[in-house]
Amino acid sequence: MARDEPTKHKSYQLALKLVRIAKALQQEQREFVLSRQVLRSGTSIGANVEEATAAQSKKDFVAKMAIASKEARETHYWLRLLRDSDYLDRKQANELIRLLTAIVKTAQSNN
Repeated sequence: MARDEPTKHKSYQLALKLVRIAKALQQEQREFVLSRQVLRSGTSIGANVEEATAAQSKKDFVAKMAIASKEARETHYWLRLLRDSDYLDRKQANELIRLLTAIVKTAQSNN
């Protein structure tokens, strides 16, 4: 398995979960603003990781992974906000936060 595969896999799995969460928030709770924010930042993580794997240089790779890390931190913020405003239950939010933390640590250790 290539060095970037775990990061690609984890960020994709996170994006899938966030798509489902955003859909549920919009359909069941009619919450659109926060759900769109977490979906945008959360799916951007994987997109930047994918771009990093096709980087033209080490500098380009680091830049894309840095953006992915920033997006992960932003997603973490939105998830905490959703959790603390009672849109997400604590168990679900904590699971996503653990996944995000693992993604960020993997991305940082690969740099």
